[in-house]
Amino acid sequence: MTAADPDLAAGTAKGGVHRAQRHDSALKHATGEAVFIDDMPEPAGLLHAALVLSPVAHGRLRAVDLTAVRAADGVVAALTAADVPGRNDIAPVRENEPLFADALVEHAGQPIAAIAATSLDAARAAAKKAVLDIEALPAVLTIDQALARQSLLYPPVVVARGDADAALGSAPHLLSNSFRVGGQEHFYLEGQVALALPGEDGDLVVHSSTQHPTEVQHIVARVLGLDYNQVTVMVRRMGGAFGGKESNASWIAAAAALLARATGRPVKLRLPRAHDMAATGKRHGFLYRYTVGFDDDGRVLGLDATLAANGGHSVDLTPGVLARALTHVDNVYWVPHIRCTGLACKTNTVSNTAFRGFGGPQGVVVMEDAIGRIAHALGKTAEAVRAVNFYGEGKDDETPYGQKVEDNLIRRCVAQVARDSDWDQRRAEIDAFNRGSAVIKRGLGQFPLKFGISFNIPSMNQAGALVHVYSDGSVRLNHGGTEMGQGLFVKVAQVVAEVFQVDLDRIRVTATSTGEVPNTSPTAASTGSDLNGWAAFAAANTIRQRMAAFAAGHFDVPEDTIAFRDNHVHVARPGDNRVMAFGELARLCHQDRVSLSATGFYKTPKIHWDAEKMKGRPFFYFSYGAAVAEVAIDTLTGEMRVLRVDLVQDCGRSLNPAVDRGQIEGAFAQGMGWLTCEELWWDPEGRLRTAGPSTYKIPGSRDMPPIFNVRILQDAPAREATIFRSKAIGEPPLMLATAVWTALKDAIASVADHQVPVTLDAPATPERVLMAVQAVRSARRTT
Repeated sequence: MTAADPDLAAGTAKGGVHRAQRHDSALKHATGEAVFIDDMPEPAGLLHAALVLSPVAHGRLRAVDLTAVRAADGVVAALTAADVPGRNDIAPVRENEPLFADALVEHAGQPIAAIAATSLDAARAAAKKAVLDIEALPAVLTIDQALARQSLLYPPVVVARGDADAALGSAPHLLSNSFRVGGQEHFYLEGQVALALPGEDGDLVVHSSTQHPTEVQHIVARVLGLDYNQVTVMVRRMGGAFGGKESNASWIAAAAALLARATGRPVKLRLPRAHDMAATGKRHGFLYRYTVGFDDDGRVLGLDATLAANGGHSVDLTPGVLARALTHVDNVYWVPHIRCTGLACKTNTVSNTAFRGFGGPQGVVVMEDAIGRIAHALGKTAEAVRAVNFYGEGKDDETPYGQKVEDNLIRRCVAQVARDSDWDQRRAEIDAFNRGSAVIKRGLGQFPLKFGISFNIPSMNQAGALVHVYSDGSVRLNHGGTEMGQGLFVKVAQVVAEVFQVDLDRIRVTATSTGEVPNTSPTAASTGSDLNGWAAFAAANTIRQRMAAFAAGHFDVPEDTIAFRDNHVHVARPGDNRVMAFGELARLCHQDRVSLSATGFYKTPKIHWDAEKMKGRPFFYFSYGAAVAEVAIDTLTGEMRVLRVDLVQDCGRSLNPAVDRGQIEGAFAQGMGWLTCEELWWDPEGRLRTAGPSTYKIPGSRDMPPIFNVRILQDAPAREATIFRSKAIGEPPLMLATAVWTALKDAIASVADHQVPVTLDAPATPERVLMAVQAVRSARRTT
């Protein structure tokens, strides 16, 4: 087994890869024993923090009076922008995004001050005593208002190929449409939280619920005016994140660290749910306008699309989100002439940020909407139109941004889900049901997926790991990835168990720490296992080679005859049955002064990207999937139910099928929530009114389909040299929920016998479903 091709021994270790293994914290999660930051024993002298948030969406901050705050019981410190010793800037990729509003307030919920007190109640009570003098200014609250005022965070971005105007001008058929999808709250179970512990010589240890410990380190250091080596960031686990703790966690930690530095005492900042939802970013809502040209067979000849994203008041991670949306408009379809323009709208709302899928979900819906309308215009099925537009194999196989689709599994996934779902039979049954049912209508929808895996910024596609083998044969593993419930730790531990061919319980994964593995990338973009798995493999394989060399000398045999298996080391040649326990070999290596510690590093090969031209190979590979969903709607109320889903997901050679299945199910549920029930609503003053579980509806147990079939595509190892030929799983299945959206449109169309095209904005709440039903009825009457 070598670092170049780990497949040589894959799957032979009892605790190794390609096996269903329990999440390393599963029992602790179920029993409540898992320790999150707010569960940690409180250090002596701990102060609790609270924030003062802006009550207005846009205004000049003329004065902040904290006199009453500082006089309140238990208050030890109250700080504003004027108290920042470094830079009042928490921008993750650009600059000038303040931790605390200074001269200008740009959204309701923007932090203005931070309070530290001897108890949480005291801190929150004192924060309410702040007196703010804000001169209100006109606020831009919607994409439409931003477009009307040309309010953009940065200039338009374009992905293009061919001559879209000429293709549209000569196409036999044209159609245009406009629709929109909303944002989405991450609604992690564990809210934003950080615990900052001051140390000697100005050093700080920060426990942060973050997907990006290195970014927390950098932003804390920036705000405090420190070197990076003075800040150590640690995270053992998060209670969910979904992208919401990629950049937002950094400013939470910076506020706690600022208070700790000012007081010389430990400080914990934990946001209550309402403040968390008001002050932290969401998934970007999008407005779409497109024109598509096509021929009599439904083949798309040209597309001109505008994607306007609500970026909020600052840039945050919008450039990456919008770029990924633009590079996913094509989804699984070959479009010879295309122009997609991305607009990052600046509004006086919270700065929107990363969310599972990172723009991909907002991109793939464009062509899916167009396919449905083309099918209606030609009197064909959407499935037939999809089929004539799929990427080819060996031809018509290049994306608009210049990357070849070399590992095409589109048709295979679609054929598999059609078989699994009994598509033809159920299509006929649902059509018959709808002909005989006046009130309840059922719909059947399909959705195929191609999703690119890698960070948009090539430099982020790197990872490090640190592995120790102790002299008793136990193994300690640390890497730059973070555990947010997705099962990354157990997967990477399986990789190390595979290398050493030892049981999984001999591997202990320790808390992610910038003090052990530096300069890490975020655990995001579905790259956690790809990057950290390879880094851990490299570190473990270095130690294994050292141990093999020692064993060869000990047994006086060639090194290539040494084999690791079943917690032992064997001489693998005929007639020689010498064997040694792995722990015994570790003991002897230590005695002979063989190093049993190693770092590992990995950088994703082949990728490159020109952000100005929007051309290159931004993705190492593509992940594929397909879904079929059946829904029922009540045409009198707009209520809906998802009755059944069938999912097929490409995981390559799954590192852990049990964990991957959980990711598929959870991602689909989250995507279904985004498209059906999770609605963000701001009042006319720009205040978020869906600020808790009583007003913001995420899917519950009764929203899940009673028939939920999941298949991991078999015999489909990754063509690229991924870790043990596995593929990413965190984000792609979320987009499979688009099948629910297409099924809803199918059910609504049946109200008018499919004679009227359906426009359905998302989330498809009962109100929107009912309005769409009324629209098709009205349109049918007028035609």
